[in-house]
Amino acid sequence: MSLGSLLKQARTGAGLSLDDLAARTSIRVELIRDFESDDFSKSGGETYARGHVRILANALGVAPSIFLDAYGEEHSVTKRAMSEMLIENNVMIAPSEKPRVSLKTLSIISASAVFVIVAGQIIVTNFHSTQTVTAKAKPSVSVSASASATPSSIPSSSGSASTTTTAAVNVSVTASRGKSWIFVTDSLGGKIFSGQLSQGQNQLFSNENPITIRFGNAGAVDVTVNGAVIPSLGANGEVIDRTFGAN
Repeated sequence: MSLGSLLKQARTGAGLSLDDLAARTSIRVELIRDFESDDFSKSGGETYARGHVRILANALGVAPSIFLDAYGEEHSVTKRAMSEMLIENNVMIAPSEKPRVSLKTLSIISASAVFVIVAGQIIVTNFHSTQTVTAKAKPSVSVSASASATPSSIPSSSGSASTTTTAAVNVSVTASRGKSWIFVTDSLGGKIFSGQLSQGQNQLFSNENPITIRFGNAGAVDVTVNGAVIPSLGANGEVIDRTFGAN
């Protein structure tokens, strides 16, 4: 599904006409109509086009990264640095000035890193050696502790261990009948994945907490949660959100 189709699907799914969306975003109706036809030539350049796409995503309640990733894959003509895309998605702040690192500074950093690694290895070696000597010098301590353990302490220990076990959520998504954009977040809203699955491609997501996925083309994907097959999520081209837990 192209970016233009995603825009149109999200607009109609929100129950908005072209005029409604234009009024909400202050973007001309003609320009929005061109965007939905995958024509971004009249937006004033790539930077302005990305700005318009971000505004439309916010107005339609869609994560901006979904539309921006689609634009980058289908319409971007320049290779953009990773830092620039992180800044665009508000993951990092743009630096005020590009840092300059001299060869002398790099040499000092390298020497310091080597020193830290060597010192760490020495400390770890000495620590393990001390543990070995202590264990050989006092074998009676561990035997006494094992012999004196009461029956009441054994259930207490196993009960504590069982309470810390957390069932994981394993969600497998396969684009069986076509490509689909997906946006995956954890229970706190943190981004796990954002991108497009090509037909036949599979992605597995695991987390200790529930996982929420927005499907850009629900009818094209098959989902399995902890080995259980999930029934059909929706029709072709339908945009839906689903949350999957351990059960």
